[in-house]
Amino acid sequence: MGGATGAVGSTILGVMNERRFPADEVVPFASERSAGRAIDYGDRDLTVQALSDDAIQDFDLALFSAGSGISETWGPKFVEAGAVVVDNSSCWRMKDGVPLVVAEVNPHALESHDGIVANPNCSTMQMVVALAPIIEAAGIERLVLSTYQSVSGTGQLAVEELHDQTCAILDAKELTPPSVYPHQIAFNVLPQVETFREGDDYTTEERKMMAETRKILGRDDIGISATCVRVPVYTGHSESVNVQTREPLSADDCRQLLSGAPGVVVLDDPAHALYPLAIEAAGRDDVLVGRIRRDPSHERCLNLWIVGDNLRKGAATNAVQVAELLSVRNLLRTARAA
Repeated sequence: MGGATGAVGSTILGVMNERRFPADEVVPFASERSAGRAIDYGDRDLTVQALSDDAIQDFDLALFSAGSGISETWGPKFVEAGAVVVDNSSCWRMKDGVPLVVAEVNPHALESHDGIVANPNCSTMQMVVALAPIIEAAGIERLVLSTYQSVSGTGQLAVEELHDQTCAILDAKELTPPSVYPHQIAFNVLPQVETFREGDDYTTEERKMMAETRKILGRDDIGISATCVRVPVYTGHSESVNVQTREPLSADDCRQLLSGAPGVVVLDDPAHALYPLAIEAAGRDDVLVGRIRRDPSHERCLNLWIVGDNLRKGAATNAVQVAELLSVRNLLRTARAA
């Protein structure tokens, strides 16, 4: 378990404990400065170890949540040592030969892994869980999406920045200049998630959502336009998604379809103020979908409101689900070798 002391890493350990992940031994890895630290794991403590060539031997499975640099360096080393790596960073997602897997959507892709399996971007993850039943039933021609992403998607420093700015404003104190985001996030909305590469009007987050969605759904011909926005919410990403289907699909049929889909909960009675909320998604593994309605400008378009916990289903839970699938389907390298 790499990156065990970070927000996603600690959530992965919590999800593993909740789901009683079948492991003879669980070893948390982190940086040198965290080595020796004790981490709670249910009824016992785990001791953090520093990454080293000797320490990574004899593992069947490694769950990474330590960033692209660590994944690029240490992922292949774990594979060489005999483990299968499930990586949460963006490092391997679009690499040829590396399956990009959402447990409820394309578990069959695991069959082709060669030691590394990638976990998608959190915003992409929750969206495709809701889209998979639709593409199966009616096909998808085009998606126009806008995200409303919480600060925990950036990390603990962003959570602290939102907290500190909010407290300062409410107490009428002077604001410290922002260090995580380019502008104040408290009581504000930033139409930028991640960075702009030179010559590109779309952010790296928006590019990720467009490319990863096509790879997971297995359709290069889906037109996708994305706008990713950061909002002053601690946990839970929300998304407005306009779906143009290839075949007609009514709003009622869509509700029924999604109500029976794995990993999806439909909350859709707007007349009684029932629709997905970020605060209700926090701590849950389900993807919440509501505000399902016909787009009045196109007879084959529906609008959906999709909400999920970006730390759980958006990252940690799917990584653990993928690890479970690798084990159950005998796709760990030791099993394959045997």
